[in-house]
Amino acid sequence: MLRLSRGDDSLVLVPEFGGAVLGWTRRGIPLLRRASPAAVLLGEPGAMGCFPLVPYCNRIANRRFNWAGRTYELAANFGDSPHAIHGVGWQNPWRTEEISTDRATLSLHHDAIGEAARAWPFAFAARFTYRLTAHGLTIRLEATNLHAEPAPMGIGTHPWFPRTAGAAIAFQADGVWVTRDALPTRHAPVPAEWNHVEARPVDREPLDNCFTGWRGVARIPGMRIEADPIFANLQVFTPTGADFFCVEPNSHIPDAINRPDLPKDQAMTVLAPGQTLTGSMTFAPENASGT
Repeated sequence: MLRLSRGDDSLVLVPEFGGAVLGWTRRGIPLLRRASPAAVLLGEPGAMGCFPLVPYCNRIANRRFNWAGRTYELAANFGDSPHAIHGVGWQNPWRTEEISTDRATLSLHHDAIGEAARAWPFAFAARFTYRLTAHGLTIRLEATNLHAEPAPMGIGTHPWFPRTAGAAIAFQADGVWVTRDALPTRHAPVPAEWNHVEARPVDREPLDNCFTGWRGVARIPGMRIEADPIFANLQVFTPTGADFFCVEPNSHIPDAINRPDLPKDQAMTVLAPGQTLTGSMTFAPENASGT
């Protein structure tokens, strides 16, 4: 467990449990979902505040895909779900490469040998740098293809925010994927009832949809989210009755690997051997100083 601090901010990381953020507070107020005691004791990243998405984001349908003329079947990694979800980073320990008072770099090496190959068949290395600044929390993501041939890659984060009274999300996007069983079925213009140009309450209607052509800026109560252009897709998850909601900047849409005709900004990135995919995002509390 690692604790970073700057001014009024405190960030707790758990490299041993998926490189996840256990909690982030400012003046003792949680800015991410507060992890349950069970999450801490059992080391469950999916019940913490935020975790890395690498080498793919969201779901791969039926845990199967074709690549370079070969069919791959992935191991189950999400209970009895028929789909693979969120990559391998969140379910493996990360190594602490560097740490200072307000910054930590974590790394993961996936060798794709034996059982690891069933989780993801292409070797890669990833580095996530968490940094507290005067503006908030910045996360820099890097993923390098270590496979001998070109391979698909995706990166993102999965933050969970407290669902306070009146919570709403605001952002601009060009389109959205309509889903069934959390998988995309049809791309469409954003309908009026899902338009977030004006802040849309998270309790209005449950969403688990990926918005495309996102402008790279979103606002939730008390926070501004900014992401580099590589994160052109925004997954919004607002389940009924939950005490959280999720706003996830991702480099591709769900199940992108099974959709070879996607436009470039929605597809997984194909990396040559040794090539790196990188990007940064910032979560900036508004109307507060972190100096």
